[in-house]
Amino acid sequence: MRITDLLTAKSIKLGAKVSGKQDAIDTMVDLMAASGKITDKKEYKDGVLAREAEGTTGIGEGIAIPHSKNAAVKEAGLAAMVVPGGVDYDALDGKSVNLLFMIAAPEGGENVHLEALARLSTLLMDEDFRKDLLAAKSPNEFLTVIDRKEAALDGKKADRPSDGYEILAITACPTGIAHTFMAAESLEKAAAKMGVRIKVETQGADGAQNVITAKDVAGAKGVIIAADKNVDLSRFNGKPVLSTKVADGIHKPEELIEKVQSGAAPVHHGDGTSVSAEVSTESFGHQIYKHLMNGVSYMLPFVIGGGILIALAFLFDDYSIDPSNFGKNTELAAYLKTIGEFAFNMMLPILAGFIAMSIADRPGLAVGFIGGLVAKAGTTFLNPAGGDVNSGFLGALLAGFIAGYVVLGLKKATKRFPKSIDSIRPMLIYPVFGILITAVLITMINPVVGAINTGLNNALASMNGSSKILLAVIVAGMQSVDMGGPVNKASYVFATSQLAEGNFEIMAAVMAGGMIPPLVIALCTTIFKNRFTKAERESGLVNYIMGLSFISEGAIPFAASDPIRVIPSCIVGSAIAGGLSMAFGCTLRAPHGGIFVLPTIGNPFMYLAAIAIGALVGCFILGFLKKPLPESEAQLEKEPEQELEVEVEAE
Repeated sequence: MRITDLLTAKSIKLGAKVSGKQDAIDTMVDLMAASGKITDKKEYKDGVLAREAEGTTGIGEGIAIPHSKNAAVKEAGLAAMVVPGGVDYDALDGKSVNLLFMIAAPEGGENVHLEALARLSTLLMDEDFRKDLLAAKSPNEFLTVIDRKEAALDGKKADRPSDGYEILAITACPTGIAHTFMAAESLEKAAAKMGVRIKVETQGADGAQNVITAKDVAGAKGVIIAADKNVDLSRFNGKPVLSTKVADGIHKPEELIEKVQSGAAPVHHGDGTSVSAEVSTESFGHQIYKHLMNGVSYMLPFVIGGGILIALAFLFDDYSIDPSNFGKNTELAAYLKTIGEFAFNMMLPILAGFIAMSIADRPGLAVGFIGGLVAKAGTTFLNPAGGDVNSGFLGALLAGFIAGYVVLGLKKATKRFPKSIDSIRPMLIYPVFGILITAVLITMINPVVGAINTGLNNALASMNGSSKILLAVIVAGMQSVDMGGPVNKASYVFATSQLAEGNFEIMAAVMAGGMIPPLVIALCTTIFKNRFTKAERESGLVNYIMGLSFISEGAIPFAASDPIRVIPSCIVGSAIAGGLSMAFGCTLRAPHGGIFVLPTIGNPFMYLAAIAIGALVGCFILGFLKKPLPESEAQLEKEPEQELEVEVEAE
């Protein structure tokens, strides 16, 4: 499939005038709709905006590639737009964007379109090609430029050498649509200029292409891994391997190639492990945080799924039948609560297992699982079956780190063993000795950790009045400090850990605090319209949904652009909402869901009142702190929109 099979004259707009990023996206969504490739403009646009919320698709060099893969796309398509005057698209290099391609990818089905999309990403790395596109006088000429360049690219691929590569590379991004192939092209172009023979394997959405063979590896001097996801390195044992971000593959290809050629890349010694793109200078503290978040990310589905099912069990049960058995009095409630408890019982082993896996890769997974189970059981040497102590969340967390570093220690200890036993290390040595050593260590510390955990739980249970409200104010306020960052996550992890201990009020306070930042933004852009640009007001509307869904990250763009005013306003609002939730005695057994789990919340109407008060207080503080925009600036926003309307009518 070629690019022009996806791109038609109807979906190309030249000489466009747009007022900002939001306007550019709206215009391109209209172009995509005109091509007949999407069935629902709103659903498709929401997918595009969701992708932008993860990180800008303005990749630099005047290019933006917004995209979405969702159910609103009936067949793969492209839209293109040229903005001669440029548009501020929050590009990675901070420069204006004047060439935009929008990708619509269907959800599910065959991925025959991916080759064309990969080809487009590759071509856009050619500066001359970009200049020719910008100079096109009509949509048909625009398509002709693409056709001509595609034909040249096919000839180039036919001439590509098949062996004798000096450097090998793998590029991979999470979506596998654009950045994967742009990094590959950038590396290939840089290598050609430097006179270096390179082979780049792309691990895109449609699988690996231009796959590196054993023969390639044998003759290569080194390997570049430009990836934002895990890549299997087992093929490169004993070779210099330089791991970095996919963005570095796009923007720093010469630097990466020079490092490998100069011998600066470390030699990889492994046993089937994989790596993600992390710079070698990563601090120890950030490594610990990364490992913890890996465990938490895998744990949360168990906590959320189990918590909501347990909450539903209480909702559908009849308290009057047997108050001591509330939650299991009816058959439906008993089933829901039992399944929910199964999920809850898995949360601590999952946490420990995936912390260990983050540290030691796959060999650490089984060891971490067992370590988490030993911690959860409260195993002691006097009672191996457990039950004597309650290590809880803290014990499982420590078990994950202990298991991971035990396996790393075993890897180093067995590094000098004969090569003949390499195959049995991950299958025998790591699981047997790893599980045994980790279990012994966790059994030793269980009584101490159990005492700490019990003391913490007793302290929390004994809190009442102002002390309990103060705790809620603190943990809820933490939700707005960095909105999805380490402080926010620390508060959330603490709240979820208390669910397993039966402290449901803390979870309610934290979720209330996390809902406040986007609600503050949404309300402020509605009530104090003259404080925000048109694009900001449009983004503010989305924050109603994000806030009610307990997605704090919706406020991040506003906080990033005006942190001095936005963050303190949100912190105050979150703290008030959390404090009021605790004062009203609200409880929450489901660790996520926002208002969509309202029926499972204890004292739901007062909970809504707490959120509303917190959001309004934060809104008015922010409205007071922000100054109205100059009228001239507001006028500038309207003029491009009017000009665009005239232009469309003229067409």
